[in-house]
Amino acid sequence: MAKKTILDLNVEGKKVLIRVDFNVPMHDGVITDENRIVQALPTIKYVIENGGKAIVFSHLGRIKEASDLEKNSLKPVACRLQELLGHEVVFVPETRGKALEDAINNMKTGDVVMFENTRFEDLDGKKESKNDPELGKYWASLGDVFINDAFGTAHRAHASNVGIASNIKETAAGFLLEKEIKFIGGAVDNPVRPFVAVLGGAKVSDKIDVVENLIVKADKILIGGGMMFTFLKAQGYNVGASKCELDKVELAKELLEKANGKIVLPVDTLAAKSFSNDASFRSCKVDEIAADEMGLDIGAETVELFDSILKTAKTVVWNGPMGVFEMPNFAKGTIGVCESIAHLTDATTIVGGGDSAAAAIQFGYASKFSHISTGGGASLEYLEGKTLPGVACIDEI
Repeated sequence: MAKKTILDLNVEGKKVLIRVDFNVPMHDGVITDENRIVQALPTIKYVIENGGKAIVFSHLGRIKEASDLEKNSLKPVACRLQELLGHEVVFVPETRGKALEDAINNMKTGDVVMFENTRFEDLDGKKESKNDPELGKYWASLGDVFINDAFGTAHRAHASNVGIASNIKETAAGFLLEKEIKFIGGAVDNPVRPFVAVLGGAKVSDKIDVVENLIVKADKILIGGGMMFTFLKAQGYNVGASKCELDKVELAKELLEKANGKIVLPVDTLAAKSFSNDASFRSCKVDEIAADEMGLDIGAETVELFDSILKTAKTVVWNGPMGVFEMPNFAKGTIGVCESIAHLTDATTIVGGGDSAAAAIQFGYASKFSHISTGGGASLEYLEGKTLPGVACIDEI
């Protein structure tokens, strides 16, 4: 189904509600990764450059008690947005009420207003995250049209996406959401082949539905990270003290049978006796892991094996690190796979958010990928083939 995009709307003179994903990491009030803000700029600029009034809003963190409010205020984000936009951003430290309504009603063409963290509404009954009907209706009443550009929350039905969309005349996808739909949706549903998926991360249980969906869609599935040991156990290997979900071994066995050779597992690993970057480690074959050792990364032979398969690919989706990449001694596998994908010159290459996106950016390869998703959980559910509420609520063409 084709969804309306921002280009299908006439925003001139209109109050445009823009749901962005500014759930950025912060330390002591300082933004440590502003990628999500940068990615939202084209949509906001389009609105103000085409005569609209941009009303920007987002969630940030989780609000469980009153002490969470101050540290999760969007005020620092609004300040950074103003700097990046090169345009005044009026921040309203409220999520509803007269101050917010007055600020919006006083807007002139080209103005930008940003209001406080939508999750502040969760302090009293999780009104935002449980899609409270009254809240969605209220926020919808503040604007004329609604643009959803927050892929990071598209897998959740919240008052700030589905709630607003249900109570407003016109809805559309922003440029970022459109890009996510195009790349991830296109890769899974209509890939240029060969289509190779690279999956990592700690648990098989987190990726069961992804693996099942990709067994049908992909030509090869390369598996690394902690989840590889559950699959290796399913093949009869002794994985020592490695991360292994014993209750998922039978399921892993079924997935391997169903895949009929599509799943490619590591042939070597870096094994250590403790979960520490300072631990002494060795490279060994996957059938040589000692009882008191744990695998913390894929080995050099596996990097070469994966590289040889990736070189044949025309479409690649990568979701999840190959090892404990936060520890420099066990980041080589993730770096190696990242480099292999980044160096492909004739392929569509997509990083599916979360830790793999952080790794691509951290290692300096962000510009080498066709697309780096801004949504970890959302991209995962999209890869599972699920319908995302934040996408489904947008008007069809």
